[in-house]
Amino acid sequence: MTGTPQAFLPRVEDVLRALGMAPDVPRAPLMLRYLEQLQRWNKAYNLTAIRDPEQMLVHHLFDSLAVVPPLRALRGDRDTRVADMGSGAGLPGIILAICQPQWRITCVDAVHKKTAFIRQAAGVLGLSNVTALHGRIEAIDALGVDLVISRAFASLADFAGLSARHLAPGGAMVAMKGRFPDEEIAPLEAAGWTVSGSSILRVPELDAQRCLIYLGLKETHDSR
Repeated sequence: MTGTPQAFLPRVEDVLRALGMAPDVPRAPLMLRYLEQLQRWNKAYNLTAIRDPEQMLVHHLFDSLAVVPPLRALRGDRDTRVADMGSGAGLPGIILAICQPQWRITCVDAVHKKTAFIRQAAGVLGLSNVTALHGRIEAIDALGVDLVISRAFASLADFAGLSARHLAPGGAMVAMKGRFPDEEIAPLEAAGWTVSGSSILRVPELDAQRCLIYLGLKETHDSR
């Protein structure tokens, strides 16, 4: 990252407060260390298309932070096993691991250099609650997690079809999207799933639409 990551510290702290995450302010330096690692690896391995430090801060860190409050509301104080599908460089998995040290996060990606980075970053940051798993979602052993999440990974139908078998009984499946994906609803329902809920994500400093989509089995939804 150009200069010292501490230059962004006041902004990260302000964003945490704006998101209702004031108790997480002490974790802000760790988040910036993650971005520093990401930029360093990006120079050699092209992990993400975004390379500008300012854009990385907003589009990667702030965007991932926006999902933390609704996931905390969903899970409460329960211990939670999370699978971040198509995690890429560990987004939002690494950020969830920083904010929720009692959660166990598995970041899954089919690209080896990305899971290698996640493994390295987790070691540097001391995130013992992170596991990086290299492989295709449909090919790896079922994970049995409480929460499956993706961030702009695939269509809702593909996400549900590939990831559902990794849920433990009573688990939840959520997808981070830009604007509400109206065009994806019909294929999702044809595959036996439905949108059981959604919420708008307010990403500080980002002038773009973001939402969180909750998925459920169509038969279960229709039988209520």
